[in-house]
Amino acid sequence: MSFQIGIVGLPNVGKSTLFNAITKSKVEAANYPFATIDPNVGVVSVPDERLRKLSELEKSEKIVPTTIEFVDIAGLVAGAHKGEGLGNQFLAKIREVDAILEVVRYFEDKDIIHVDGGVDPKRDMETIATELCLADLQTAEKMLETAKREAHSNSRDALVKLATLEKIYAVLAEGQMAREAVLTDEEQKVAKGLQFLTSKPILYVANVAEDKINSFDDENFIPISAKIESELSELPDAEREEYLKELGMHESGLDQIIRHAYKTLGLITFITAGPKESKAWTCRNGTKAPQAAGIIHTDFEHGFIRAEVIQWDKLLEAGGYGPSRDKGWLRVEGKEYVIQDGDVVHFRFNV
Repeated sequence: MSFQIGIVGLPNVGKSTLFNAITKSKVEAANYPFATIDPNVGVVSVPDERLRKLSELEKSEKIVPTTIEFVDIAGLVAGAHKGEGLGNQFLAKIREVDAILEVVRYFEDKDIIHVDGGVDPKRDMETIATELCLADLQTAEKMLETAKREAHSNSRDALVKLATLEKIYAVLAEGQMAREAVLTDEEQKVAKGLQFLTSKPILYVANVAEDKINSFDDENFIPISAKIESELSELPDAEREEYLKELGMHESGLDQIIRHAYKTLGLITFITAGPKESKAWTCRNGTKAPQAAGIIHTDFEHGFIRAEVIQWDKLLEAGGYGPSRDKGWLRVEGKEYVIQDGDVVHFRFNV
């Protein structure tokens, strides 16, 4: 199961620099608008110390972490909803991602131009919010026309879709995000399929100067110095940890982004561990055992019988699967079991 996070922001706020750093890519990061035209995709391994410990226990031949995809999307400017700048490309690509990572420029640098003339985080955020809302409003208008015609059939699905769109259109017309519409459970399911830009989860990153990274204090933002992240990306793991300590940081910006992304998207990790490999898998919180098995292979879900489950730390404490069975810690779970973060799972299935 792959998840995509789209990195967005005005031109020259540090989007591509951050993307290069966290994905260890070499995308152009230039001092002029629209250096990024086609979206660039980078796959990032999710750090997980549990995998290393389990691989040592099982003497695994390899470790396979789970991943998240980051997409560096063209910078947005005022008027994007009308196609200004690269607005059409920006809006089309952002519809495809699972969450938005909005980079807001807080750093001052006279050598890096700002598309609107000067650093003003509040103004920049309002520009992007306005453009997303206006783009969604245009989309909602078109959808409403079609939904009203379809509702003449009086089918349940058509009527629910119409009611959903009417509520979303009403909040968008007030300049609010689509996610602020008060919907029933049935309408929420419909809304999810409509892919409104302003219904997507948003994480806000403050791109600050290096000397401000530890003093920045706003709980609404993940404070990051794209320059520091660039330096960290060039270092071996051992030196990286040492450099973080020197800076007074307990985790990198990438680690913070991943942690917040998992929380925002409602994601958890389960693990399969054995001599061949110790591997992490991503699923949504609330996923039942058969569907988790299906993430590994569709045949596993279709032929699911049961799952042997134990929390990763209990497996380590016991010293392996055999001792875990002896202690009664390795449980047998059925189709209704809900996978928990940190579960080590062995699926039984019919071929």
